[in-house]
Amino acid sequence: MRSFILAATAVALLAAHASAQETASPNGVRTLAPEGAIQTTGTWSLGTRAGDFVFVAGMRGIDPATNSLVEGDEARIRQAFLNMQHIAESEGASLADAVRIVVYVTDMYRYRPLVNKVQEELWAGAPYPPRTIIEVDRLNQDDIMEVEGTFYAPRSP
Repeated sequence: MRSFILAATAVALLAAHASAQETASPNGVRTLAPEGAIQTTGTWSLGTRAGDFVFVAGMRGIDPATNSLVEGDEARIRQAFLNMQHIAESEGASLADAVRIVVYVTDMYRYRPLVNKVQEELWAGAPYPPRTIIEVDRLNQDDIMEVEGTFYAPRSP
């Protein structure tokens, strides 16, 4: 009997955790936490789906396997874009479906060329989505860059 109770409790806890990870508002806005994504470090979600649009939170160069920052500026910038791509793809969107991205860097002169290089590689050339790039004083964990995106991903009929 005790084994049954422990097993039932474990299942209930897993279900509660899963529902906390991906929940929907009364209007159908659903939070996203796909398998293989980074783990959040605070009171924010990785992304949301609202109708036919997917909104991805600011992603940094965090390795999803270790949940720690990737070494090297270019590698870290690439990983941030890959983290954003992973969230978008979990809802059926590709990088080509980006309708807007916003990039935050701590040094425009130093990191903008790397952002451009990585974006050229990942998008395999033009067309690129509209992008805003902003220099900020500081990012979480003294990181160098963060990227957020909005994607169009029509729901299947």
